[in-house]
Amino acid sequence: MVKRNNLLIFILTIGVFGILNTEMGVIGLLPSIAEHYHVSVSKAGWLVSFFALAVAVSGPIFPLLFSGINRKKVMLLVLGVFVLGNIVSIFTSNFTLALVARILPAFFHPVYCSLAFTVAAGAVSKEEAPKAVSKVFIGVSAGMVIGVPIASFIASAASLQMAMVFFAVVNIMVFIATLLFVPSMPVKERLSYGAQLSVLKKSMIWLSVVAVILLNSAVFGVYSYLAEYLKTVTNMSPNTISFMLCIFGGANIIGNVVAGKLLTNNAIKSVVSFPFILGAVYILLFLFGQFSLPMAIITLIWGILAGIGGNINQYLMMSSAPEAPEFANGLFISSCNVGTTFGAAVGGLFLSQMGTQYVVFVGLLSLVLSFVAILLRNYMIAPTRQLGFPKDNQQFY
Repeated sequence: MVKRNNLLIFILTIGVFGILNTEMGVIGLLPSIAEHYHVSVSKAGWLVSFFALAVAVSGPIFPLLFSGINRKKVMLLVLGVFVLGNIVSIFTSNFTLALVARILPAFFHPVYCSLAFTVAAGAVSKEEAPKAVSKVFIGVSAGMVIGVPIASFIASAASLQMAMVFFAVVNIMVFIATLLFVPSMPVKERLSYGAQLSVLKKSMIWLSVVAVILLNSAVFGVYSYLAEYLKTVTNMSPNTISFMLCIFGGANIIGNVVAGKLLTNNAIKSVVSFPFILGAVYILLFLFGQFSLPMAIITLIWGILAGIGGNINQYLMMSSAPEAPEFANGLFISSCNVGTTFGAAVGGLFLSQMGTQYVVFVGLLSLVLSFVAILLRNYMIAPTRQLGFPKDNQQFY
């Protein structure tokens, strides 16, 4: 049983990696895409922005629509759609068709990811659920930070089409592994759409949405401009900047492992202390960001905290609506995308109006507001307890 569950979680992790890799890997290919399709780089960027928009829109809707169907069949459907989109991207020379081949799978992105979190948590005991979810998050982090340099390397060493083949191969492998090794998972207790939507009546859900948006804004509102920060404030070379981005990505994966242990052993302190710890790192970033060695250390710690933050976001949403896990995870994915977009926009405003160094302020402001939302949210759970947290921090899994 343990081996079967471990294999299941491993397949889900690689599956999430394949989907996030398809989404984020294109970032490193935009110049090649622009040249291949004879469009501007900004227009090529539609492949990224439209994908993210489709994910944000479908996040609360599609997981709900597929919540009553056998989970294995749904995962195979989503993976099949991604494989088809990848294959079309390999062979098409028409930019509009390539854009359609990106947008259609994007609508199914939240379905697989929400199922992956739900199935991973359900495959183990309630006490071990955060660790299982954190393992799936490794796939998310790897897809976001490793897929970009790998795809970029393949495109430069071979061709754009071979980079697209890389996306397709990963998804095909996961499709086959899911078909052969994942057991049938019919939904035993199907909730009606109305019952799942009724969780939106809970104030705690909306406070959780706000908290997740702000926490993601705090991380990605600053991270989106890390390369620019390292270039203009720290005065690093392009090669060193690439190395620093790899440090952040590797640290992010470490943060997922750490988060599983923290949320298993003491979710209360982890959630409450996170805004303070990340805030302290941002203050250090503002004060010492012009020095290379301190910046390297800060980036390492920041990357670890970013990984922990993603797990905390999922925990906040999942614990708000445990009776509708797929819908809750869909809201989580959508809220994260909104937070990333909001943070990047406000961060860009700080950068343009005050200077690159002051982009840190979007992170600090978001953290202050997120802490208020966390306190209000947990007061809704149990106002008589200190800070409003339940004693058993795993009861929601």
